Amino acid sequence: MTTATLVPMFAALGDETRWSILAALGEGDASASALAGRLPVTRQAIAKHLAVLQQVGLVEPFRVGREVRYRVVGSQLSETARRLDAIGAEWDRRLAVIKEIAEGR
Repeated sequence: MTTATLVPMFAALGDETRWSILAALGEGDASASALAGRLPVTRQAIAKHLAVLQQVGLVEPFRVGREVRYRVVGSQLSETARRLDAIGAEWDRRLAVIKEIAEGR
């Protein structure tokens, strides 16, 4: 996963409604209509937000009869979490070096 992949993903997650949609889908697969019934957003707005989440690879649609439902792509979220952990570990390492220098060790 590259920075070019992460930036659009974080931009997508930076929207409160998209975050709420992703959290709702984390509880179970749902259609845009079902999500609109759970969230204070119209079905059309939900569909637009789902398109953004799909574009960055966080959700995927699938058919159940005539209904299109969406599910979270867990592998994308796991990979993103691993990248954030790596960034956090690097910052921890740098801060430890700064601390050593500041304490004169």
